[in-house]
Amino acid sequence: MERFNLTGFRRFWAIAKAYWLGDEKWKAGGLLLLIGVFLLGYTGLSVVLNNKRGVLISALSAQDEARFWETVLVFIGVLVAYAPLLAGYDYLQKRLGLEWRRWLTGRFVGDYFGDRAFYNIQQFQPDIDNPDQRIAEDVKNFTQQSLALLLVVVSSVLQVIAFSGVLLGISKNLVGFLVLYALLGTLVTVVIFGQPLVRLNFEQLKREANFRFSLVRIRENAEAIAFYRGEAQEASQVNNRFMAAFENFKRLIIWELNLNALTNAYEFIPFVLPAIVVAPAVFAGDLEVGKVSEAQGAFVRVFFSLNVVVARFSELTSFGAGIDRLYSFAAALSPIEGGSIKKEDTAHADNNRDRPSEYPTITIATADSLALEGFTLQTPNYQRTLVENLSIAVADKTGLLIVGPSGCGKSSLLRAIAGLWNSGSGTIHRPALDDILFLPQKPYMILGTLREQLLYPHTGQDSEDAALQTALENVNLADLAERFGGFDAIEEWGDVLSLGEQQRLTFARILLNQPSFAILDEATSALDLANEAKLYDHLRHTGTTFISVGHRESLYDYHQTTLELSEDHTWVLKTSGLATAGS
Repeated sequence: MERFNLTGFRRFWAIAKAYWLGDEKWKAGGLLLLIGVFLLGYTGLSVVLNNKRGVLISALSAQDEARFWETVLVFIGVLVAYAPLLAGYDYLQKRLGLEWRRWLTGRFVGDYFGDRAFYNIQQFQPDIDNPDQRIAEDVKNFTQQSLALLLVVVSSVLQVIAFSGVLLGISKNLVGFLVLYALLGTLVTVVIFGQPLVRLNFEQLKREANFRFSLVRIRENAEAIAFYRGEAQEASQVNNRFMAAFENFKRLIIWELNLNALTNAYEFIPFVLPAIVVAPAVFAGDLEVGKVSEAQGAFVRVFFSLNVVVARFSELTSFGAGIDRLYSFAAALSPIEGGSIKKEDTAHADNNRDRPSEYPTITIATADSLALEGFTLQTPNYQRTLVENLSIAVADKTGLLIVGPSGCGKSSLLRAIAGLWNSGSGTIHRPALDDILFLPQKPYMILGTLREQLLYPHTGQDSEDAALQTALENVNLADLAERFGGFDAIEEWGDVLSLGEQQRLTFARILLNQPSFAILDEATSALDLANEAKLYDHLRHTGTTFISVGHRESLYDYHQTTLELSEDHTWVLKTSGLATAGS
């Protein structure tokens, strides 16, 4: 109970308050105030409509034709005002939810890409599953359901106030019974169904996301799966993930069946009880027969207003599960000590945040050149040392080749230079990352035009078509623009280009961006020797300082210095035939 109420509300407010107390608070508050005005208007008109419905029945019972038609005219007049008020209320609620979603999505996207959190989550926080769903779906549900539930509560309070006066004027006993009945039903529902439904809804969101992700992986790796003839294995994986969601949903609907059985029986009473209570006064002639309809309408309105938790309990539990997922994601992206989102509130902190303070970290210092000083690199969990006590300086406008057996830490060394790993000790002196261009082992093809592919990651810079064409010619892709209809062509470049073409295209990015430093991880592994030689020849003439990781013997010809790493975390540095060993 405490977790379902207090913790859930605290987590909700931790996510929500940045919007409601931030830069857009006046706009949001103005829309909310306008929604409140519309809500007050149509609640007041609802009371009038409920009263006139009773009057209509009384007029018919008394065969009072003049009173009947007079009431019909009033009824129509009220409806003319009531309909646009209700429509405007619905529009403003959706508009405010949309504005809130826009802001919160921008906030999460900014945090997700800030400080490379998207990489840290993938590498070090496996419990934060499916970030894409949390940003796309959970944010949408959070904003829409938050507003809907808030306005339901406000509307319920207004209706209790408005219609209780009607009930008190008809029967005070009805009001006392109503309050007691609603409170008892709410208490029973929350105690019995609260925790199980929250847990099952949370698990259902996770398993549905895993199922969708397994299907996305098939699409992204269709060719590799087809080559391996792995259809049976992949189908089994997809079916297993679906069955996990299926089994959990079966448990969920059983609990919802029991909840619905309780609520359906529980909500039947209000449709009968008012007539039973008011009937003696009607039979005695103390009340008009229309008062039965009026009492019944008011009783139902007040009952369902007091009974909002029971009536929307399944929705509330799903909403609570979504809050938990969004909160843990927010805490993983940007935990704030002493602030709205605290690290200790979530079990999903990454290795870097959770490790004891005595573990050392690598220091990165900004410099004009690249050098490593007393550098020791370990895996993020500190269970294995990859490189130990390495000191090396890379001369400007030269090339350094890093070689060694698979698994010795070559690519990991590049991750440390990029700031992706910091487990270890020593200092990395390097320029700002804007002056370094990394070419990872697997070429990355963005979603966009050919022009954007060539200029990535600085797609906003101006570049004439002639310069782009020259770069393509230098990497032996002279016909690429013509083949696809120009530099503004949009394709699934990862699918339409071979791996070798992709590697040559990413090399063109160096020629166009002209970074001071380039770091290449197996960047020519899919190329023939002639293409490899041509690319490195162009690279040397750009004046860029470059570091390469690779296994080919031919790579030695393009670099002035070679760093050989060993599996026992020792190293040897060779320059112009001279060797320096380290450990």
